[in-house]
Amino acid sequence: MTKDTRDISMRLTDKDFNFICEFVYQLTGIVLNENKREMVYRRLTRIVRDRNLHSFSDYCQLLREQGAQEKDYFINAITTNLTSFFREQHHFDYLATEELPKLMANKSVQANGKKRLRIWSSASSTGEEPYSIAITILEAMRSIISDWDVKILATDIDSNVLATGKAGVYEHRRIENIKEDFKHKYFKRGCGENENNIRINKELSDLITFKKLNLLHEWPMKGPFDVIFCRNVIIYFDKPTQQELFARYYDLLAPGGLLMLGHSENLGAYQQHFDNVGRTIFRKPL
Repeated sequence: MTKDTRDISMRLTDKDFNFICEFVYQLTGIVLNENKREMVYRRLTRIVRDRNLHSFSDYCQLLREQGAQEKDYFINAITTNLTSFFREQHHFDYLATEELPKLMANKSVQANGKKRLRIWSSASSTGEEPYSIAITILEAMRSIISDWDVKILATDIDSNVLATGKAGVYEHRRIENIKEDFKHKYFKRGCGENENNIRINKELSDLITFKKLNLLHEWPMKGPFDVIFCRNVIIYFDKPTQQELFARYYDLLAPGGLLMLGHSENLGAYQQHFDNVGRTIFRKPL
């Protein structure tokens, strides 16, 4: 059997690693440093094989020459997409027990005769976060949902994970740890060759719009949002970029609106503009 010459005696030189880090930063604002080197190596290895190249240097050259055409594939392959249903449960508990009851009590009727609720999942990955938000809303508001104009915007930079989210089909093991009644209400088990998969109930997907968005580029939506989830993505940006994003989130939030961050994230200097109302839960003052 002929040995695959691409398997993989490749060495990731400092020159190539630094180029990749700079390319990612210029494209997305994500900061990759030395402690991400092994991750970059593993993902570049898959990329080089997919592109039928022989070295990391070959791929770096391809990015230099065809960066505009290659950037979407590259970003999809290099970015991290770790998520799960009801990840960081305390955020959904706060939404259900504190925020939604407050909004239901205080929201006024709009010109269309309905009350308006807008939530943005700004790093939605494969969709588990926005679907968890939708379940939380339906559980809290089912009896009055027809009186409301509810929309959840789900965005991500990775077109592949957005396609997964929009399709709403997952391996059954993805819902093993959620409440039994949620499984029966909101997920349909496949049969035959799809018996190991589940599909999201249509009443959830009807609440959500999936859109591709680079957080560093223009945001076409106008808001205001009642709640913005920005969880476990800010850590990948440098401090100046983080502060810029917090300012933009602040501008899109309604007065009294909530910003949810990931468990290891904080607002830094921008904390002065928000009230801390829970664990990584921040409220824009009225």
